[in-house]
Amino acid sequence: MRQIMRKKSGVVGDLISGTGGLIIGVIIVLVIVSTLLGANLLTNGTTYDITADAMAANFTAGIDNVSGKIPTILLIGAVVLLFGVIVLLVRQSQAMGIGGSQGGSL
Repeated sequence: MRQIMRKKSGVVGDLISGTGGLIIGVIIVLVIVSTLLGANLLTNGTTYDITADAMAANFTAGIDNVSGKIPTILLIGAVVLLFGVIVLLVRQSQAMGIGGSQGGSL
């Protein structure tokens, strides 16, 4: 029987996959809604014309909102990555006996 090994990607991998998934999802929704609005499939009368125009405006505002949050997400990821690197460096230095007090005298 063949076992599938799952690799843990950690914080950085989750951040990259989450951001990438968010961007891909927004692009897919943008293409679908733009196609529906461009083909006038959502307009049926004077009431669904107003609704379609309002939906297009809300959709544009939503994309602006999502794209405004991406730099914040990446900044938080960079800070988490920086702290993770600092923690790993401190652990390695302690394991090598660098910078830690050993309690001995000269």
